Amino acid sequence: MFQQVFSLPSAVWLLGLVSLFNDLASELVYPLVPIYLTSVLMAGPRALGIIEGIAEMVSSLLKLFSGIIADRVHRAKFLVVCGYSLAAISRPLLALATVWPLVLALRFADRLGKGLRSSPRDAMLAASVAAGQRGLAFGLQRAMDNAGAVLGPLAATVLMAAEVPITEIFLWAALPGAVAVFLTVSVQEPAREIRYDGEPLDWNLQKLPRAFMRYLWVLALFTLGNSSNMFLLLRARDLGLPEYQVPLLWGTTSLVAMLFSTYLSGLSDRVGRVPMIFTGWMVYALFYSCLGLNGSSLLLLWPLFAFYGLFMAATEGAEKALVADMAPPALLGTAYGWFNLTTGIMLLPASLVFGALWQYAGPLTAFGFGAGCSLLAAILLKLWVK
Repeated sequence: MFQQVFSLPSAVWLLGLVSLFNDLASELVYPLVPIYLTSVLMAGPRALGIIEGIAEMVSSLLKLFSGIIADRVHRAKFLVVCGYSLAAISRPLLALATVWPLVLALRFADRLGKGLRSSPRDAMLAASVAAGQRGLAFGLQRAMDNAGAVLGPLAATVLMAAEVPITEIFLWAALPGAVAVFLTVSVQEPAREIRYDGEPLDWNLQKLPRAFMRYLWVLALFTLGNSSNMFLLLRARDLGLPEYQVPLLWGTTSLVAMLFSTYLSGLSDRVGRVPMIFTGWMVYALFYSCLGLNGSSLLLLWPLFAFYGLFMAATEGAEKALVADMAPPALLGTAYGWFNLTTGIMLLPASLVFGALWQYAGPLTAFGFGAGCSLLAAILLKLWVK
């Protein structure tokens, strides 16, 4: 497998490096937002759910639009560059936020950038390799993305331990963000089938295979129980984890995902996408159950969050590779648009429901709801998606 990884095209490696530096910038900021909201701006779980839900929902709508545009005009790279640029600009501006609606606006801009780039980037990645290497290619991209997610929290932990103000840490995110934009400009867009024929934009899901549509329904159910990861960090803080260790805890998750993403996603090329995703979703259900039941043990948090990294490694690459397996080559951008729309738009109700359940019924109820959705989705995936 190592030989196969190093033989992947340069476009795959460059897009992986882009993900590394972009996620370094993102994860330098991401674990600190719940702390900043609750301890500085005095906002609770409900405000966090509103911020993350709205930001992700709008991002998901744009992912569909950008995917369709990429298929129509065959210019995915321009959208990818614009998306990474917008995110790189918005993150440092969090240092200027004094009320939580301004945090919402900046998270909105960050997710807007993600909406512009995600589907075109995934289409570029899928078009860069043969069908038998899709799991490996997406696994490498996710591994490098998670490498950035390790470096970001580590940098945040060092800066917080040095008593650097959170607002100044936000400003440091500008540097890796700029590197990500520079690398994106260097990527050579792979050739793929051109579908543009002068007709209006086509949003019709019916042109995609029925198995793909069933897959989207199952994904929607799973995502209903998969609220923002910020709730996981908020749970860890509520259990008594020191603030400076919160980024390090999330870095542990990302480290495990980084180490296993390429292998597990590559393994899906041989054992099948559905079995790999099914296993990952079962791990997710177990993790949420344990985190909801954990009422006092701080030591248990570290192996639990490492366990969560295995879920990410098993599913992130395989879920995207399965899209390329099902979709016609000329509709890759559109298929990834619908995939990203489904997984993203459900984050609004997921985050709102989770935040409300936590605030009014307690964390055990909220985490139990997430585990239940994951368990049911895993069963439907196994029985319904062929």
